[in-house]
Amino acid sequence: MSTLVARHIDFLEALRGAGLPVSLAEDLDAVAALSVLPWHDRATVRAGYAATLVKRQSQRPTFDALFDLYFPRLVGRGASPQGDDEAGDDEAGDDDADGGPVVRDDGRALRDLRERLEAALSAGDQAALADLAVEAVDRFGALPGRAPGLSSWSAYTALRRVDPTELTDRIVAALLGTGRTAPEARRAAGRRVGEFTRLAEDDARRRIAEEKGPGHVADVAVRPTIDRLDFTAARRADLEEMRREIYPLARRLATRLTQERHARRRGPLDVRRTVRASLSTGGVPLVTHHRPRRPRRTELVVLCDVSGSVASFAQFTLLLVFALREQFTKVRAFTFVDDVHEVTHHFRPGADPVDTMADLAASTAHAALWGRTSYGRALTAFAERHGDAVGPKTSLLVLGDARSNYSDLAEERLRALVGAARHAWWLNPEHPRHWDTGDSAASRYAAIVPMVECRNLAQLGEFVHDLV
Repeated sequence: MSTLVARHIDFLEALRGAGLPVSLAEDLDAVAALSVLPWHDRATVRAGYAATLVKRQSQRPTFDALFDLYFPRLVGRGASPQGDDEAGDDEAGDDDADGGPVVRDDGRALRDLRERLEAALSAGDQAALADLAVEAVDRFGALPGRAPGLSSWSAYTALRRVDPTELTDRIVAALLGTGRTAPEARRAAGRRVGEFTRLAEDDARRRIAEEKGPGHVADVAVRPTIDRLDFTAARRADLEEMRREIYPLARRLATRLTQERHARRRGPLDVRRTVRASLSTGGVPLVTHHRPRRPRRTELVVLCDVSGSVASFAQFTLLLVFALREQFTKVRAFTFVDDVHEVTHHFRPGADPVDTMADLAASTAHAALWGRTSYGRALTAFAERHGDAVGPKTSLLVLGDARSNYSDLAEERLRALVGAARHAWWLNPEHPRHWDTGDSAASRYAAIVPMVECRNLAQLGEFVHDLV
């Protein structure tokens, strides 16, 4: 029982480390739910954990990956090596250190597995695919003789030997025989091959977790939740999911800001009114009176580097800022690579985020004259053409990685803009350990304007909340 409790605690710590907000109350809810669920039914246990610990659908992929690590479907070889008895008569009799038959990697075993894999992919047999993924890693994914500290299993090695993508044409031909059109058959074949690849990767990760511990694999191999995924490391599918998260994030931020303003609606203590009111109670101030808080909103000017390396970060930041534009008096946005272009007009009330992102992407063509990022040239152009946008009521927000291709940095121009603004910040999407490497001038700009690390939606949301 103590082992089970320790595994439960380690699982929850891994969820928290991956960005899921799991409180002590939810921990106790999970224990209460699991105490009445049948532990022999893994799917029910997974559903019980998910119902008590996961708050948003975007967190579910991270939860599932960690659940598979801490509560795996199999242990060791499990029921995988069906081919142990089929590996070849000439190899019969060899045993491994545990006394079990040796798993063979030879042409005959490969042909046999590929035939069974083709049949399972054509039929869409999920149970057979799961078993074949385990067998493929067991036979072809082992890396014996690796140095201490390195993994002994590789999904890449197994998939390179099995090469399920070569079976796609045969699977498509089989699906065409079931009455599907050619595009439908090709899409279905692609999905099934992708599912087999995912199953093989999951099994390799499970085996590595058995050797090194699930905590080690969770730290290095499990992708964080979408709100903690680095902008610069996001894939196309991740960017789509981030785009869907922007407006829910803006709504949560707006609600939080309204609640905080409501809690702070009272201003400082009005001593004169409080003392006067206390005369009716013999000088005892039973009721305090406060001055009304003067409403104040910020004018915001956003200056974004939209060169290839940071374009996604800049576009998501602009979308979030404009989703919260009612929290500001006025918002103006400018993009640059080496020339400056105003994009404020792209953010129309009620506009579709996809259309807005497309318009922004198209507008970046106007932000480059020479094709290479030059912060100095962009800051100079901004000061000359739009310097009046920054004034004593303005907050200036610069977005970029401060990599200027060793060109002039125009530090005096930036210093003048910062001096004219009420507040100024610089958001850098790179990790601080990468600042000042290569052509980065992060420290030189940070000496002029406070530079803040902002690599994911969670950090971006917190910064925008503090800014508003």
